Amino acid sequence: MILSAQHLTKKFPGVTALSDVSFDLVEGEIHALCGENGAGKSTLIKLLSGIHPHGSYEGHFEVQGVEARFRGISDAAAAGISVIYQELALVDEMTVAENIFLGCEPRRWGGLVDWPTMHRAAKALLDRFQVDLDPRMRVVDLGVGQKQLVEIVKALGKDSRVLILDEPTAALAEHEVQVLLDILRDLRRRGIACIYISHKLDEVFAIADRITVLRDGRSIATVETAGTSRAGVISKMVGREIEDLFPRRASTPGEVILSVEHLSVIDNAGKIRLHDLNLNLRAGEVLGIGGLMGAGRTELLMHLYGVWGRRTSGSVVLNGKPLQMDDPARTLRAGLALVSEDRRRYGLILEEPVGFNLSLSSLHAVTRCGLVNRSLEARRNRQIYDKLQVRATGLESVVGRLSGGNQQKVVLGKALLTEPQVVMLDEPTRGIDVGAKIEIYEFINRLTDEGKAVLLVSSELPELIGMSDRIMMLNEGRVGGIFSRSEATQERLMHAAMAGNEPEDIQI
Repeated sequence: MILSAQHLTKKFPGVTALSDVSFDLVEGEIHALCGENGAGKSTLIKLLSGIHPHGSYEGHFEVQGVEARFRGISDAAAAGISVIYQELALVDEMTVAENIFLGCEPRRWGGLVDWPTMHRAAKALLDRFQVDLDPRMRVVDLGVGQKQLVEIVKALGKDSRVLILDEPTAALAEHEVQVLLDILRDLRRRGIACIYISHKLDEVFAIADRITVLRDGRSIATVETAGTSRAGVISKMVGREIEDLFPRRASTPGEVILSVEHLSVIDNAGKIRLHDLNLNLRAGEVLGIGGLMGAGRTELLMHLYGVWGRRTSGSVVLNGKPLQMDDPARTLRAGLALVSEDRRRYGLILEEPVGFNLSLSSLHAVTRCGLVNRSLEARRNRQIYDKLQVRATGLESVVGRLSGGNQQKVVLGKALLTEPQVVMLDEPTRGIDVGAKIEIYEFINRLTDEGKAVLLVSSELPELIGMSDRIMMLNEGRVGGIFSRSEATQERLMHAAMAGNEPEDIQI
């Protein structure tokens, strides 16, 4: 036994985040921690890593048989516990090597940094964990997935005995996910124990030896992975049986609302990123958009919204009128709303309350003579807050303190208050739990029931197939194929996304 926690209880003003939670970890084990957002996973991590110091909680835990009395994260690190958070903790302007050895740089006589030694050691670590990066590259020049791998190598380089990974694959491409899982399997062979937190149950079942489920701050069950099923874990997480993970209701598409013809777009460097794209989107329809990382999915949505790229050819028509796509405010007024991929960076002002964020994009609807009608604003906010079942103490709750799923509901509510006819959703379920995903899917159903149209970008092929009426796969900014729901299979979609690989050569 390398870690054992008994009867942990953590209370905050007005809420009990953890209640009598017990958890253990053995050497060389990968132990998955599953639960809905708000179930207590993050609080448990913060206890184990010293962010919530000894004395601020009830119960106790031991590391290698010694009671942990951590005063902070440095004490946890000294005890061999490292944490990789979903929100990356890298310095963008520094190099890969500088980030890996930040705070523990090798030094020569006189206290000067020994740069050659640092670069050699960083290269050795990157090679050891099969990460193909130049240690001299600046982190700001890396993609999100590459940054995540640097964060992982940084933690592994400390020779930790316990590694806690919080949604480590949220921003990784499929091949990077496989690299990470292989790294974790190698760590398991070396006797390093891992606590693996993920909403992606496919990954959990591929890598974990045991699974502990938290719900409402309590430890519900700990089970051997080989002795349970996805349905069993989901049932324990949400407290009820879920019969259909993708509850898309049949719809009868109406007239074309959005039409894109021969659209080509260049980026700020003058490189063509979208090539001759054509699509039609009908009222009451969900058009899924898939593709590999870099295929142009997000770029398409950002361009339609008016915040990225310069059009070199083609046209975009919304409700029979040309859409100029040079001003997001004008795009919103025309009836086109965007829920961005990065809700914390682009979708919310985290320090402000829920109500402030909800009305941010539709203030014109509650403003008269330059003054905001606060009572009208509050009524509108309350209606959408109740409709989406946001779980918070009220409209005055600071949005940055909500769970990921509830933050996403606020972003969706903000978009809905603009009364759009087309809603563009970029990875709307990334980083949220199964129960919250079902609620987002039902939200999509309500939109199409009301005659609105949805553009749905997702990296998860089962989600695309399960929630789309038609699917368009992009490949390097071009249309790789368009499929009806009945035609779509994971193999056919991947074939279209890779454009040139034969289906039988693709590993799904």
